[in-house]
Amino acid sequence: MTVDEGRRRETFPGGSGTGADAVPDSLVTAWKARVEKNPEGAALRYFDGVLSAREADSASDALAAAFEARGTGRGDRVGVYLQNVPQYALVLLALWKLGATALGLNPMYRRQELRRIIDDSGAVGVVCADADVHETLGTLAGSTARWLVSTSALDLQSRNDPRVFASTERHAPAPDGDLIALIGEFEGRGPSPVELSHDDVAFLTYTSGTTGPPKGAMNTHGNVLSVVATCASWMGVGDGDVVFAVAPLFHITGAVVNATISLLTDTTLVLAGRFHPEVALEVFAEHGVTCTIGSITAFNAIFELPQAGPEHFASAKALYSGGAPIPPATVERFQERFGVYLHNGYGMTETTSAVIAVPPGARAPVHQPSGTLSIGRPLPHLTARVVDLHGDPVPNGEQGELELSGPQIVPGYWGKPEATGHTMPEGRLRTGDVAVIDEEGWVYLVDRLKDQINVSGYKVWPREVEDALYEHPSVLEAAVVGQPDDYRGETVVAHVSLKSGLHATAEELIAFTRDRLAAYKCPRTVHFVADLPKTQSGKIRRAELRGLDGPGPASPSPSSASPR
Repeated sequence: MTVDEGRRRETFPGGSGTGADAVPDSLVTAWKARVEKNPEGAALRYFDGVLSAREADSASDALAAAFEARGTGRGDRVGVYLQNVPQYALVLLALWKLGATALGLNPMYRRQELRRIIDDSGAVGVVCADADVHETLGTLAGSTARWLVSTSALDLQSRNDPRVFASTERHAPAPDGDLIALIGEFEGRGPSPVELSHDDVAFLTYTSGTTGPPKGAMNTHGNVLSVVATCASWMGVGDGDVVFAVAPLFHITGAVVNATISLLTDTTLVLAGRFHPEVALEVFAEHGVTCTIGSITAFNAIFELPQAGPEHFASAKALYSGGAPIPPATVERFQERFGVYLHNGYGMTETTSAVIAVPPGARAPVHQPSGTLSIGRPLPHLTARVVDLHGDPVPNGEQGELELSGPQIVPGYWGKPEATGHTMPEGRLRTGDVAVIDEEGWVYLVDRLKDQINVSGYKVWPREVEDALYEHPSVLEAAVVGQPDDYRGETVVAHVSLKSGLHATAEELIAFTRDRLAAYKCPRTVHFVADLPKTQSGKIRRAELRGLDGPGPASPSPSSASPR
């Protein structure tokens, strides 16, 4: 089954639909058009702080000049190692004005996790939080990074909410300067002019595969402009809207469908640091949020708040959940309590975020054989089809691998032509997801081809977790799988056998991995077994392990099993 939306033409937000303004030549051109349209309109809000489009433009000009003075130019990769703060948006604009590429870095990454991406990307600089300067300097020692700039999450606001800021202490800035101070130092200056095209890379976003190290997807200006145009039209984002950055900006969904859509339209981007359910609930009401996309975990956390009510979502017109399909019961409960329908959305790093979604005002149907809620319909310009093992389309209603093509698909992985050719033969993305497309074009994900685990929209590579477990002196063998979890979508479960005569507890192993991995990658459950199931050749059978347990815990506290 093939659904081709390529016939539909979307006008770029703010454009007339004719001439050059219909499709800008770069994100910088689109941003400048937004500034010219309403320079005094609020572009960024951060608690009680606000920056107009004109102020954000001037600040990002100065920051671009500061980066250029440190030798950064067109094509260079610069790591953005921050939570959802307004400085993130200013760094994006500054890098694009230089023709440089924003390298999204998960601020939960530590040491080798971070260094692996720095080394692969060849990043020339990094912007980090001031509290992370000391550790980041150690991680970057001997790398390609020539400079480190820091910033404080306390800047650009004065509320200092203790739920968000554990301390109001300010740390010493990085050796190459404090971001806000640099903006002041270079005030009134701008970068050297650069001509950009749709082929220039705007974001380098890393995704983990199941058979190798992380790969950097090259999201071009053309890719991002396509998604911004289609998603803004699909979701109805327009002048005067308020977009809340619920999804983390280091993730492609937050970077494009929250941040970039807002930056390139006459809307306000609201930021509130790392997600906190109580704070997020208040943001919806205080700022009159109209649109956002976030993981189902975030919406579940808000749902659990006893004080949450319909009044908090009175202004909402388009709420989307990405990262994992939403259970039908969750959608029903949310709408019944708050009067707002949660729309499914689907995208990948390689698709530059959302490319399949439920249209506003529509209700996603349920695939009766599997009970799966549809992830939506293909957005404009995307061709979605379900293919068999030979790459041939299958009939309506039959299962196969979901394959996507269109201007949203990245041209490839950074420095990995073989991986590009394997995953994107002739530009067609083989998603690795088993899907069904019905006669009306609704898409359903019914299974997975890959071993990746999807935790609250974050992808976890099992081998990476297993490698961390293998560092423990008591572990003989380890296999990591995902199990369904009502709260997170999936939860990480480890099956471990211990060396003869040695001992370890589940709590000990979980704590051990937390010193080596981002928290969301760590097992929440550890099962001890005498031996792991294997094939005749000795390969551990993860598929067999997935069927051993039911849904994981719905509460945030870890669960553990006793050693054998």
